[in-house]
Amino acid sequence: QVQLVESGGGLVQAGDSLRLSCAASGRTFMMYAMGWFRQAPGKEREFVAGITWIGGGTWYKDSVKDRYTISRDNAKNTLYLRMNSLKPEDTGVYYCATRRTIRAAPTLEYEYDYWGQGTQVTVSS
Repeated sequence: QVQLVESGGGLVQAGDSLRLSCAASGRTFMMYAMGWFRQAPGKEREFVAGITWIGGGTWYKDSVKDRYTISRDNAKNTLYLRMNSLKPEDTGVYYCATRRTIRAAPTLEYEYDYWGQGTQVTVSS
């Protein structure tokens, strides 16, 4: 089992930046890839960014790749998501997730095994 806890969300204005964190604990050696997803009000949860835990390869949703940066600190077992130039449409609950086995650039919910509880990001116009 891997436990994930997100933090860093909040209420910001359009154009501001935020950095989300996701602390992993438990059997962290099982983690192959990690990802960030978000769920806007009334919408389905969607993939935002992913990273392989050891190699550090990254992949992004096209609409955020110029503004978001995913990174990880292996020593701290922590995943990050830096979000710049935030827009109202970035509003939602942001979740981190982890996958145990090798798969090229997973972007679908079912491809991830463990999930955090989410952190709310609200961007006002």
